[in-house]
Parts: sequence; structure tokens; C-alpha cells
Amino acid sequence: MNAEAKKAVVLVSGGLDSATILAIAKKEGFRLFALSFDYGQRHRFELEAARRVCAAAEVERHVTIPIDMRPFGGSALTDDIAVPKDRSETEMTDGIPITYVPARNTIFLSIALGWAEVLSATDLFIGVNAVDYSGYPDCRPEFIAAFESLANLATKSGVEKTADWKVHAPLMDLSKADIVRYGTELGVDYGLTHSCYDPDRQGRGCGHCDSCQLRLKGFADAGLTDPAPYAPAADQ
Repeated sequence: MNAEAKKAVVLVSGGLDSATILAIAKKEGFRLFALSFDYGQRHRFELEAARRVCAAAEVERHVTIPIDMRPFGGSALTDDIAVPKDRSETEMTDGIPITYVPARNTIFLSIALGWAEVLSATDLFIGVNAVDYSGYPDCRPEFIAAFESLANLATKSGVEKTADWKVHAPLMDLSKADIVRYGTELGVDYGLTHSCYDPDRQGRGCGHCDSCQLRLKGFADAGLTDPAPYAPAADQ
């Protein structure tokens, strides 16, 4: 560890994208402080994946914050609502999907901002992507730019002009295949990650939700095989 290197707080869900941004932040020489959230999501297997990913990346510290969003509901990930399956690309991009968790990235980045301020860090990393667009309003470039402005307005260092806050979204303009290729070049072990919205009891991907379909297509388009486990059709 280089004690003189800049610190960064990296949002790590345990999925493909967050594992890639963690590797990118490491490649760029940041000291890594990883942040995950147990927010009542039905796919809580991702939290174990996040621990595996952070261990492999040798992060300096990994914190998981409990913040139960189930009382609000309103999402297939936090409420008793069926996760959509086998949707076409047209259906996936038609409006905001029911798997959108209201204000999730705003909440997560706000907590990351607080921890970063304590650490005297001014760099946040998040794995949002606008090319393979999932319909989530908090995955757009406009949202990232707005939150970056907020960070510079809402922090002591921002007000005192002693630091310039930056929200890094290095995957924003990449396709899922590009992300897989880049991460593979960086040595990311995607077998450690978990992306499925509706896994079976063993944590295996369903292969049919939007997240699984986008992931599988990304690996196929990259000419690679997805190493993550998927449930046999009979077990789904």
C-alpha cells in the first residue's frame, strides 16, 4: 500500500460492473475503500460476492451498511413483486423497469460521500452504465454530473475550496461486452461476481431476468464464457 496515494470510496455491489470499477480504481493507483449496502434486496447473495471481490482486490477496508429499504417497497428487488423474465431488448428499454429501486444510487452515493469526507478522500467510483441502458434514471450521465455538483456544495472541503470532488463513472460509455473485455484485461475474476435479480436458493443465476440477459449477452458479444453459475432450467 502506498500511503501517499489518493484514497477513493468505491461502491461495490458484487456484480460485474462494480468488480470492474474496483479494478480500474486499483489500476489508477487509488487506495481502495469499498462500500456495499444490505438494503433488503432479494438478491442478497450479491453481498457475499462483494466480499469475495473486495478480498481479491485487496482493498484497504470494506464496509457493508445496513439500510432496509423494504418498508418503502416500490421495486421488485425490495417488495413482493415478480421480477420480469425473458424480456426483449425493446421491452427492457421501454420505460423505467419495476426493478428500479427509488433513489437507490442517490442514497448510496450520499453515504459514500459522508465516508469519503471522513477519510479526507474526494474521489467516488460507481459502476453506472448508459450504453446497455437499463432504464434507471440514476444511471445517466446527467445524474452523475448533478451529484458531483452536489458533493462540491454539500461538503466542508467543497465549501472551503480545499478540494475538488469527483464522481468517477468509468463504465458510462462502454457496452457490456466492452466492460467484460476491459475487466478481463485487468484480471477481474468474474466467477466471483453475482448479477442475478432472482437467484435460486443456492445463489445461482436465473438466466432470464434483465440483469442475467444483459450479462450473458455481454460475455457472448465479447467472445467469452460467463464463469458465473446458472441454475438448470428444471430448478428455476
